[in-house]
Amino acid sequence: MRIRAAIAAPAAVSAAAAALLLTAPQSQAAAGHERTVRCTERALTVQAKAVTGHPAVLRVSVTNHTARACLVDRVPTVTFGDLDGAALPLPEGGTGDHRLAAGGTAYAAVRTIADPADPQARRADSVTVAASAAHWGRSFGPGRLGTGRQVLVWEPVTTWWQPTARAADRIIGLD
Repeated sequence: MRIRAAIAAPAAVSAAAAALLLTAPQSQAAAGHERTVRCTERALTVQAKAVTGHPAVLRVSVTNHTARACLVDRVPTVTFGDLDGAALPLPEGGTGDHRLAAGGTAYAAVRTIADPADPQARRADSVTVAASAAHWGRSFGPGRLGTGRQVLVWEPVTTWWQPTARAADRIIGLD
């Protein structure tokens, strides 16, 4: 009996170790691989400004100021003053993550209104941009954005985060 117990014990340990490795997230199962974490709001700088000659289009950016890559939402959360709702993703299906490299910057473009003469246009006194829906975000007034006295809003859309401002501009139709 003692011999069988000695033989069975290592097999049980091996089976338990194998089970733990199979249930561990892949990023933790392999040695030397670090898991990418969510960006904290204080690790990021968010900027927004109207595109010159296009006051209904904003260019937004987010910069990671840490020494490690981190994750933000695939699409920025863009809200308008006290109006209900947020800009919709362009293209649709904006759920997921975007990886920001250490010291890296991502860009998005926001079209606040397709036709500034639209009689259904709403007016907002600020635009708030957040890199993740869980963040408070940063608010920008019309003067700082360069949109005039107010921001005209009707069916706003925002691109996913892009590697360059030009790529975001192309998606929104500026290029």
